[in-house]
Amino acid sequence: MTTGSDALAGQTVVLRPTGPQHVAAFIEILHHPEVARWWGGYDLERVRRELLGPHGYAVELAGEVIGLVIFYEENDPDYRHAGLDIALHPDAHGQGLGTDAMRTLIRYLFNRRGHHRIVIDPAAHNERAIRSYRRVGFEPVGVMRRYERGTDGSWHDALLMDLLREEFIG
Repeated sequence: MTTGSDALAGQTVVLRPTGPQHVAAFIEILHHPEVARWWGGYDLERVRRELLGPHGYAVELAGEVIGLVIFYEENDPDYRHAGLDIALHPDAHGQGLGTDAMRTLIRYLFNRRGHHRIVIDPAAHNERAIRSYRRVGFEPVGVMRRYERGTDGSWHDALLMDLLREEFIG
């Protein structure tokens, strides 16, 4: 599939570098109740500050934004790795689109950014996400206790999962 020079083509989805044109779609996705329970607190300013830029991609299906995927990098040579996170509109759940988006970004992080390990840290009780991440090859490493504050204001555990280059299914 032909994409813009900075876009990443998956089997079905295209990851397009984020820009101001994606803000409205991201707000709509992140405010959907099924997404907001995991991605609470994203107002216009936070979306602009945290989700736009060189480490974010809009997930597109047939030219329509259905989600977002972001990554960060630890560049200390003794600890070098990348981490990622993803959110899809619930209408796109259950179709393998998130798996395709993750595999596409992971290939980029391994092959073009030179990482050997990638981490992700879903809420420990987000069973749907954990199943999806396991399909890509992520394995549980351990529980990070009281890791993140939930939308209800209380602290919740997260599951640290990682994926090594040689374990990647994709």
